[in-house]
Amino acid sequence: MNITWTADEMMTVAAARRLGNGIACFVGIGLPSAAANLARLTHAPEVVLIYESGTLGTRPDVLPLSIGDDELAEKADSIVSMPEIFRYYLQAGRIDVGFLGAAQVDRYGNLNSTFIGGDYEHPATRLPGAGGAPEIAASAGEVLIVLKQGKRSFVEQLDFMSSAGYFSGGDSREKSGATGRGPSAVITDLGILTPDPVSRELTLTSLHPGISVEQVIAATGWPLQVAAQLDTTPPPTAHELSVLRDLHARTRAAHSQSKLA
Repeated sequence: MNITWTADEMMTVAAARRLGNGIACFVGIGLPSAAANLARLTHAPEVVLIYESGTLGTRPDVLPLSIGDDELAEKADSIVSMPEIFRYYLQAGRIDVGFLGAAQVDRYGNLNSTFIGGDYEHPATRLPGAGGAPEIAASAGEVLIVLKQGKRSFVEQLDFMSSAGYFSGGDSREKSGATGRGPSAVITDLGILTPDPVSRELTLTSLHPGISVEQVIAATGWPLQVAAQLDTTPPPTAHELSVLRDLHARTRAAHSQSKLA
């Protein structure tokens, strides 16, 4: 059977595969939420999804529009206050993985979700903001980052550092006092980047099917390091694609109905 997929589907599937069964995952809205719920609906049915509004073990039928979406509360095992979710669970080291997106990432996995262009007081574009991402990036056991790759998003210099990855590389994260290990992978629509164990610089370690090294380099705003031995990301299976497409179809239908109500 000839299976076809889009670049976004490849990215979401590859990101979902990074989540193991039974782990506690602090989920961001958007691409991270799609990947985390795909994992829950396929290979990791016992993954514990946590959103910063305080929903624990939530199993949404459709993807939430925001952390305040009632879909998350209705399908959660438990709901606690936001101070408790951050202090008792996240900062106490009870979160295995933080799953984040952003507008910009630099070579050391630092993220910007605050503004693009200009300065903080007079930005060219004001973004929604980081929300709980700075705390997730600092305290989660590890961090997965998912975003589309291009020179506007993979930049030499962030316009603003909202959430810390490895700061300036090397041992600078350890010296900062951040308790979590930091980013373990950046999953894009072109491939997968992982931090060098010494320099902590993001290095291309896996190409998605049909993508060339030259394409990834051309979509990166700094001189990208490439692993000597590159993996090829396994393509999406028919089951993964079916589950993902059904999830998006349910989500579109549900949100269309809510607009009409």
